[in-house]
Amino acid sequence: MDRLDASHALPASLQTPSYTPADHGTGIFHLGLGAFHRAHQAVYTDTALATSGGDWRIVGASLRSAAPVEELAPQDGLYTLIERGSDGTRARVIGSISTALSGATQGAEILAALVDPATRIVSLTVTEKGYGIDRATGGANPADPTVAADLLTPEHPRGVLGFLVRALAVRRAAGAPPFTVLCCDNLPDNGAMLRAGVVDFATRLDPELATWIAQTVAFPGTMVDRITPARTEQTLADAASLIGLTDLAAIETEPFTQWVIEDHFPTGRPAWETAGAIFVEDVAPYEAMKLRMLNGAHSMLAYTGYLSGHRYVRDTMTDPAMRRLIKRHLLAAAATLAPLPGIDFTAYAEALCHRFANPAIAHETYQIAMDGTQKLPQRILHPAMDAAAAGQSLRPFAFATAGWMRYCVGQLDNGQAYALRDPREQEIARALDGRTDASGIVAALGGLPGLWPDGLQTLPGWSDMVTEILSDMMTHGVTQTLQAEATSLAD
Repeated sequence: MDRLDASHALPASLQTPSYTPADHGTGIFHLGLGAFHRAHQAVYTDTALATSGGDWRIVGASLRSAAPVEELAPQDGLYTLIERGSDGTRARVIGSISTALSGATQGAEILAALVDPATRIVSLTVTEKGYGIDRATGGANPADPTVAADLLTPEHPRGVLGFLVRALAVRRAAGAPPFTVLCCDNLPDNGAMLRAGVVDFATRLDPELATWIAQTVAFPGTMVDRITPARTEQTLADAASLIGLTDLAAIETEPFTQWVIEDHFPTGRPAWETAGAIFVEDVAPYEAMKLRMLNGAHSMLAYTGYLSGHRYVRDTMTDPAMRRLIKRHLLAAAATLAPLPGIDFTAYAEALCHRFANPAIAHETYQIAMDGTQKLPQRILHPAMDAAAAGQSLRPFAFATAGWMRYCVGQLDNGQAYALRDPREQEIARALDGRTDASGIVAALGGLPGLWPDGLQTLPGWSDMVTEILSDMMTHGVTQTLQAEATSLAD
């Protein structure tokens, strides 16, 4: 079977770009060509090009893995987006990506594209660990090997901060306007976070440049939402069946998508609102809703679901005990939020349950469970602090925390080992040092620096509650603990 590219005709029944991609220049550079970008920002841009035109196609780069480049480059940037819903499966070919570059071999080309005055927006989906930013200080992390290397040889960057600062320095020297930096990772206050990291990195090299960046470069905040499971062989097989061609870049996702953006783009932007993007003055309330409800519930169900034998999110929703605990967590998280005009948190919780239960989406609990130390604070721990301040129950958050601690042990109840896939995995292993007693585990993980909000572990009853739940998980098994916890809610 021939491979998808611009030379092949596609079925008339298939949704394809209603514009000619080659007729549109590039205006966006994207760092992080993974599945989420291709299911989210690239799709919004594809729609904006179709409805409003403009030179807004995307030059994308993968700094770590060469796979996205190997998938997209031979296909002229084209790929199939498969949407799986309870009402069926739909396919759409996306044409918004113009070029794919590899950080491993094409650093000069990446820098040239960033410096090009045609590039007006630099967007990013590299996950938190990809930025090289120290969570504790908010600045660049000089202990990060890539950050350290880029500080030594700033003319030849390899990492996110290095590329951004070098490109902005060259543009400033040439008298070219700066690009807008648009963080699209699922992180709290992501625009301000990235701004602080970039400015600090620049300060270490050139304080005047840092001042110029702080005064002139826009870093709008965003909130993104679209469940995008890892691709499987079935994804590729379905793409081939739907388009009649081999597509090694195909991805799958759910029908739901959301993008809330702070509208601050000094050099222009695509008409993303034609694809449903919401432009607001303050993203923070929407971001908090999503992080605490969707992502918080995802983390809770990922740890306990994986440990109790549920491979996919949809499987947890068919387990009566898990379903009850997921709903409890959603409502507890909602209770920590300030009212948001036009948003009914109860209805949002119900919609999330419907999305989690989507039988067509194979979203692995093990996938969601990765990088726990970077997700837990904003999803579980800070909401717990707010719940305590409001006099609300801490148990849903203690239960999620105990689930994460049980997951950190690295073994299922039957003794089968698994990798945590966490940037602090070795540190966690050293802290636990083979401990299997709940109190020892709580004390060891409670000592991880930079993870726990000040005052959380001294809240009355918090540590005892986490220890009690974890002890049940260690003694009776996760499945039995889930059932007992759910039964207690019904009483």
